[in-house]
Amino acid sequence: MSDFNTFLSFAADDAESAALVQAANGALERFTRAFNARDIGGMDAELHFPHIICSGSELLVWQSPGQFPKSFFEGLKATGWNETRYEDKKPVLVSKDKVHFVIVYTRRDALDRVLSTHTNLRVVTRVGGKWGIAVRSY
Repeated sequence: MSDFNTFLSFAADDAESAALVQAANGALERFTRAFNARDIGGMDAELHFPHIICSGSELLVWQSPGQFPKSFFEGLKATGWNETRYEDKKPVLVSKDKVHFVIVYTRRDALDRVLSTHTNLRVVTRVGGKWGIAVRSY
């Protein structure tokens, strides 16, 4: 178990924070490109494992890649979904190996009409030099 005092991470200065946010944001962008391409392997490549999904009061923990339900996109397409698009991404906590984002995204149909709007939290971490999404909260 890590020492709690060394476990905590602290904020970076402004210039460093901007670079960290940009690097962490890359993982979000790549994940969403893969999502829109219905590329589950590409999505998994942008996640860190174990990967935590928080929905309501429930936690789902994926220990390894390949956990995304194969039928997910069929169900999403049945709603008329064609694409997911970020409307806003706001970094709310930045440290040298972690950025918390509050994101707003829309699900859109083939005519670019908004089907739904969602506000969620994403925690993107740098592990072994690679930025990836560690936590998604819905």
